[in-house]
Amino acid sequence: MALIEITEQTHDVVLDLKYATNDNFTGEPVYAKAHCYLHEEAEALLRVAIEIAARQGYRFRIFDAFRPSEAQWKLWNHTPDDEFLADPRRGSPHSRGAAIDLTLMDENGVDLDMGTGFDAFTPLSHHGNPDVSPEAEKNRLILMGIMTTAGWDFFRNEWWHYQLFDARRLPTFSDTSLPESMMA
Repeated sequence: MALIEITEQTHDVVLDLKYATNDNFTGEPVYAKAHCYLHEEAEALLRVAIEIAARQGYRFRIFDAFRPSEAQWKLWNHTPDDEFLADPRRGSPHSRGAAIDLTLMDENGVDLDMGTGFDAFTPLSHHGNPDVSPEAEKNRLILMGIMTTAGWDFFRNEWWHYQLFDARRLPTFSDTSLPESMMA
């Protein structure tokens, strides 16, 4: 398997893996253990994005990356909404290690205002929504500029979600593929 672990030490990011906590839309942990992985191609693009962000005085807070297929089923069974979640029968880019959910922090470690929180399943989370503040729209555009310049594609419904352009060519991975289980 070509998944690489992302850590605060190796990537100079802040890990705030929401699905390993109660602070997510399900209200309970989805992952038993907080680990962050990306497919090696996505990890290389993350490194480029980290470098670009640092030159502008920003760092990333990561909410989610690789999501075992078992976790995708838990999320889908809780909220089967294909406007915001990939149907696990088709496979999620997250379950391929080809997607990341993140935000930007300033030099003081404060998250930039993005107009909604992570996993706000509302049209306010859509890119280009005119109902968010001008500051939030600017911050979303900064995030999008960094990520797309680094080679990522964006998902129009979620300001926090970026993925490889051709993510579907990669296989999905289950929890049993990991060196240490996230689900058990």
